[in-house]
Amino acid sequence: MVSRAVFSRSRPLLARYDVSPHLVKWWAKVKPDDGQVTRHLSPFEQHAIMGWFQTWPGKLMDRAPQWIMYVGGSLGLSYAIITLGDAADAAEDYKHRF
Repeated sequence: MVSRAVFSRSRPLLARYDVSPHLVKWWAKVKPDDGQVTRHLSPFEQHAIMGWFQTWPGKLMDRAPQWIMYVGGSLGLSYAIITLGDAADAAEDYKHRF
């Protein structure tokens, strides 16, 4: 039979769950660092772009007059060219029918 004294030294080490038993000696020698950040907020808790999500509709409406002419003009010109191209294609198809 195995003597109870064999495991008497490891019993207190096994009671700790934060450090693995094989690392207890190593962590005992580590000195705390002064000024090192050991705890911080997770990036998921900081809401880095939440402010942008809350303010973008207002910014969009404030800046729309500056660029709506270019976007609207480009879309209008594209629509006109496509419509005229379809009309010209239909006229050519009508002219060359049997």
